[in-house]
Amino acid sequence: MTIKRFFPLRLAALVWIALLALSLTAAGPARADTIAVQRASLQADGNGWNLDARFDFELNSNLEDAVNKGIPLYFTTDFELTRPRWYWFDERPVSVSQSLRLSFQPLTREYRVSSGGLQLGFSTLSDALAVIRHVTSWHVIDRGQVQAGETYTASVRMQLDIALMPKPFQIDAVNNRDWNLDSDWKRFNFTVTERAK
Repeated sequence: MTIKRFFPLRLAALVWIALLALSLTAAGPARADTIAVQRASLQADGNGWNLDARFDFELNSNLEDAVNKGIPLYFTTDFELTRPRWYWFDERPVSVSQSLRLSFQPLTREYRVSSGGLQLGFSTLSDALAVIRHVTSWHVIDRGQVQAGETYTASVRMQLDIALMPKPFQIDAVNNRDWNLDSDWKRFNFTVTERAK
């Protein structure tokens, strides 16, 4: 009689543990937000080549709240050009970065995207993010940096650059997954058929 009572309790405990384990694995680990590189290409101009790239991302609620409270966010786009060499390390003729600053001005109720001395104002956050998501006419390669007829690997990525934020926010951002927003490297082949003219 005691064995008959013990068996259903033991079975119920095993079923409960199995269901708990299943629910934990179904939820999976928390995933940081990512930036997707939709497309990237190089366009020739008079002095070399420009990068045109489109990124796709949204700000999570914590990042959006931070911007609306006046904390600037910096989005850095990195571009590299490499060429493999069998006898030595890969040649890297180009490695450049540019950062865009996203901020909110409470007095004018305006979002601003700035780079260097250039500053653009927008009435909505979505309009400001649309500019950040589309990198256009960014001069990345001078014609003297590449050789005609050679094939290179071009790589581009974007990330929320915590290192450019004010120091108190850098400390919080390191320990907070909500501040992790970046893309993987998008790689594509670039063959120099002729020098840019």
